[in-house]
Amino acid sequence: MLDPALVQIREALAQVPYIAHITNQDDYERAIELMNELVDDYDTNKQLIELLATSIERWEDGADEFADFNKALACVEPGIAVLKTLMSQYRLGMADLPELGSKSNVSKLLNAAEGKKLTRQHIEALSKRFAVSPALFF
Repeated sequence: MLDPALVQIREALAQVPYIAHITNQDDYERAIELMNELVDDYDTNKQLIELLATSIERWEDGADEFADFNKALACVEPGIAVLKTLMSQYRLGMADLPELGSKSNVSKLLNAAEGKKLTRQHIEALSKRFAVSPALFF
């Protein structure tokens, strides 16, 4: 016999199936709205957030509307993606990153021109400046 707690979980999920599996755009929008509510009390809702995040991630990885974005993202090195995010969050331009050299060098790094990649020294300097772990860039 199935544990009564599991029966309750199954019945609850039948009311909001998108928590475990998103099947369409409406489900996705409901899931995003719910996530926004749940994160307001993260500690209390942590397990539900993790389940919902997995459902949202699966949808975003496979939905046609995200195909171009996912394709573009797959071409960006993780360190550059982190750097672009930090630049956006701090509203920084290419001239605002002396740790990486000239504006021209920053541009080449951001666009992977001429095979340019973040070096160990770049990562150390950026980690210090933004107070983040160097592991974030890998």
